[in-house]
Amino acid sequence: MADLLRTTGATGATGTTGPARRTGAFADARAARQYRVVLAALVAVGLVAAAGILTWGNPLPPGSDGFWRIVRLRATSLLVIAVVVVCQATATVAFQTVTGNRVITPSIMGFEALYVAVQTAAVYFLGAVGVIALQGVPQFALQVVVMVGFSMLLYGWLLGGRRANLHVVLLVGIVLGGGLRSVATFMQRLLTPSEFDVLTARLFGSVSNADASYLPIVVPLCAAAALGLFLLSARLNVLALGRDVAVGLGADHRRELLGVLLLVSVLMAASTALVGPMTFLGFLVASIAYQVAPTHDHRHLFPMAVAAGFAVLAGAYFVLKNVFYAEGAVSILIEAVGGTVFLVVLLRKGRL
Repeated sequence: MADLLRTTGATGATGTTGPARRTGAFADARAARQYRVVLAALVAVGLVAAAGILTWGNPLPPGSDGFWRIVRLRATSLLVIAVVVVCQATATVAFQTVTGNRVITPSIMGFEALYVAVQTAAVYFLGAVGVIALQGVPQFALQVVVMVGFSMLLYGWLLGGRRANLHVVLLVGIVLGGGLRSVATFMQRLLTPSEFDVLTARLFGSVSNADASYLPIVVPLCAAAALGLFLLSARLNVLALGRDVAVGLGADHRRELLGVLLLVSVLMAASTALVGPMTFLGFLVASIAYQVAPTHDHRHLFPMAVAAGFAVLAGAYFVLKNVFYAEGAVSILIEAVGGTVFLVVLLRKGRL
């Protein structure tokens, strides 16, 4: 059989010699070279942006104790950016693979709506101090557990029956997310102007929202979940072929699906609880990765998406902070660009 395959790959129907077939993540050596060049360029942009964030505008002499103290303080923001990018990029690519759709994102499952509802309810019932009541490592861990528990309860319920259908899960997620947003909007209308201002600052995704005391929990959690998805790259490649093909190849589709969705839930819950909602960041970096990576292999898609995300988010943070002095508007810029890309992709595809 192997000899037959080699023969058919080397000769056509007429017996003439043709280009030899090859297997692997890339179609040819040129595609592999293109991948390495693009990945190196994105990594270089990310490193330049990171160096700028750490050292640009430091008023103290380079090499002094004060200089390095300021660098260490800025490194916290850089670490938050890296964590958010890893969570959003890997979760979005994996979610779009198992759903078979490159338009929808994990945000459709209501993570951000649940975050908004929890934050709004705290301010509504406790006043402005409600935001403070939600701060702290135990409260942060509770928010992550509630979000993950909410999603897995939904997945287990809707994917556990004989008529399990992922599209039903997505539709129920949209309905629940819309309901939570409606409840949050109702409570927001009853807040005083000062309470609403305090709440609004928490509802915009921002690096400044992150508390450094959460990082000892978030970093290992996100690293383990992202590594888990990377190790599942081969299985994600099979799931990307569709349910029928995956089952035909021997995959336990439901078990694999629930495992991937669990890791996606952990990543999205941790990212949202850390910095707040960033609806289109994952979609933006995943779309970039699909366009510039000439492969469907997740072992290469994940690094490309993370590199693109870090270059985009760190670059935007550096420019807005040091040029326009508006680092708080990073999420607004990302959402505007990501939303525009979303509309362009949707109009080109003509469907969800």
